[in-house]
Formats: sequence, C-alpha cells, structure tokens
Amino acid sequence: MSAHCSVDPGQEEKSAIARRNRQQARRVRYQEEATCIAADDVLIWDVNTTARGILLRKRKLSDTSLIISWCTDSLGVIQTVARGARRPSSPFRGQLDLFFEVEISIAKSRKSTLHTLREVVVVNPFAGIRNNHRRTQAASYFVELIEVCTETEHREPEIFHLLQRAFAYLNENDPDQRAVMHFESELARITGVQGAKPTAAMALGHLFGRLPSSRVTLLKLLTRDKD
Repeated sequence: MSAHCSVDPGQEEKSAIARRNRQQARRVRYQEEATCIAADDVLIWDVNTTARGILLRKRKLSDTSLIISWCTDSLGVIQTVARGARRPSSPFRGQLDLFFEVEISIAKSRKSTLHTLREVVVVNPFAGIRNNHRRTQAASYFVELIEVCTETEHREPEIFHLLQRAFAYLNENDPDQRAVMHFESELARITGVQGAKPTAAMALGHLFGRLPSSRVTLLKLLTRDKD
C-alpha cells in the first residue's frame, strides 16, 4: 500500500501571502531606519550655530548670492554664503555692509569651510566709520591685518574684541599713527610676538610673512593730515 501526501491549495496560498507580508514589513523597517539615519545626519551636521561677528569682506558669488567673511567671537574668521542676498526682496537687504557688527545664525557645512548664512541681526552699523575717508582707510587696514594674521576658523575671541574696540573708537574719532600702532601692538601681544622685533608691525610681518600694502598708504595719509 503506497502512501499519498496531498497539499491543501488554500494553505499554500496563505503561506505565500504571509511571506509577501514579511518581505513588505522588512522593506518598511529598512526605509524607516534609513530615514532615521538621514535625520540624525541632519541634526549632527546641519545644525544652526549663532555668533557675534563683524563683517570683514563681501564678494559676489552669483547673480543672486554673496560670500561674506566674518570675524566672530566664538568661531574665529569664517566665510558664509548669503543665498539670494543680491535680490531686491532679500531679507538680508540692508543687513550686510562692511564693518557692521551683527548677530549671525549659520548652518555649518560638513564638507567645507563655506557655511550657509541663515539670519542676521544688526547690533552696531558703525556708521561713523563709512562717513569719513580716513576712518574707512584705517578700518580697512585693520581688517586686512587680521586676515593676514589669523587662520580660518581658529577661535580667538581676543582678536574679535580688539577689532570691536577699534571700530568703536573709529566710529567716534579720526585715526592717527598712535591709534594704528596701538592696534598693531595689541595684535602682536595676542599672537605672542610682542617684543620680538623693534616694532609690533615688524614682528607681525616677520611671523606672517608680510603686512598689508594698505599700511603704507594709510600712514602716508595720516602723516599728510598731521602736517
């Protein structure tokens, strides 16, 4: 007598449905995990950071956007992209002028040192600097000297506060050679080269390889005004 084993077609169909359901559940779980990883990545890398900053320089990136350089209190000298800043309707309009002291919010990039500017709130426009040629020349030299003497994103709050004090002075007073040399002396002290050469300017030039060419022009202007 031979044994015969039969398979219930209904049971086979139920098993196939169960397998498909398990596969679908696995796909959903994998998608959820991938979404969580992506969300974690955004939280880690695309987080907003705030700082107090002074606008050092701005240049055109595209027809609508600018690259802005800042000296900040907590992030060092940084660069940001102000997307859409050149559009007439931009929320950045009137907020991004040279020498402005502002509170900024940025989204830090994980791929480069060029970050995204999110928000700007003007704290002090230092309008008195831009209304006077000598003051503007002195402020420009101080900015160029800081750019020469600092590394990108090297945090040095004293440099920010030095520039902040210098701009507050220039906002109310015309510069003279003594003010320029005081700024250089303070910067030499912060960078650790004060006393290394006969003058602070020489010490800074020796350490960093050069001084801004605008120094000669500024000192000639101040000497002529004194005479």
